[in-house]
Amino acid sequence: MKNIGFLSFGHWSDTPYSATRSAADVLLQSIDLAVAAEELGADGAYYRVHHFARQLASPFPLLAAVGARTRRIEIGTGVIDMRYENPFYMVEDAGAADLISGGRLQLGISRGSPEQVIEGWRHFGYAPAAGESDADMGRRHGEQFFDLLAGKGFAQPNARPMFPNPPGLLRLEPHASGLRDRIWWGSASNATAVWAAQRGMNLQSSTLKQDESGEPLHIQQARQIRLYREAWAAAGHTRQPRVSVSRSIFAITNQTDRDYFGRGESGDHIGVIDNMRAVFGRTYADEPDRLIDQLRGDQAIAEADTLLLTVPNQLGVDHNAHVIESILTHVAPALGWR
Repeated sequence: MKNIGFLSFGHWSDTPYSATRSAADVLLQSIDLAVAAEELGADGAYYRVHHFARQLASPFPLLAAVGARTRRIEIGTGVIDMRYENPFYMVEDAGAADLISGGRLQLGISRGSPEQVIEGWRHFGYAPAAGESDADMGRRHGEQFFDLLAGKGFAQPNARPMFPNPPGLLRLEPHASGLRDRIWWGSASNATAVWAAQRGMNLQSSTLKQDESGEPLHIQQARQIRLYREAWAAAGHTRQPRVSVSRSIFAITNQTDRDYFGRGESGDHIGVIDNMRAVFGRTYADEPDRLIDQLRGDQAIAEADTLLLTVPNQLGVDHNAHVIESILTHVAPALGWR
């Protein structure tokens, strides 16, 4: 059995064939797609975060709005770039969004990915400490955010506060109990997957990974997941971790699907991203029977408990709901995911 959700990058462009011509289109359609996915029986609505781009950027207003419009579906990110974040303020935003959703928030965070601008985090007021890289800063912000979610008091109360204080040191409010167990680290390497396990975060592994062996993505990713689980067990954490992988999967069930996705890629690609040699996963696109056979061989999907389907959001809510429904109806049962 697997949790199956969607992952939207939230693109918009004012072009003739785009159903998302503006930021308002993307935001409102992102909410509507989450509602539709919940009605179809999907388990999660996840959104990517990019700054200085015509894509979704500020996740918490969107997550809160989705939480208010839905009742069951998990709501998350994949991922928030922690180089841009104030961990203290983020705890407050995340706590509020989680409470609005009734405890359904699943936050994916990471040290960040290649940017639209040079050192964009500096414009947000952040800079690495002496001897740090920007990646180190992102991990430091991530650890601080994760620690603050425990809800322990740390701030000395004012002797003459505006409002009465509870006894002892004060914590950030609102506190969302249980949210700390629903934080995921987006990892592109084996080493950072182990790092996340040691600290007690869940694992998100996307459609690309550092090429550490020259093997296909799904084989390297499956090894990454096994290393993560081994490190989790060695760390002695008391709960079971969660692991997600992202995939571009399209079941071709009509002529429109064939027109959009009928030329699916048959293999992985190798490229350089952020000075890292990376393996990029293939697009799975075929008629359901052949698609099922192909997906049976994906070792990383087999290792993960959660599958995030990347959706082409610029095709609009109706077609993306159809993409999700096709997987849930024609593919997932045959593979034992449902």
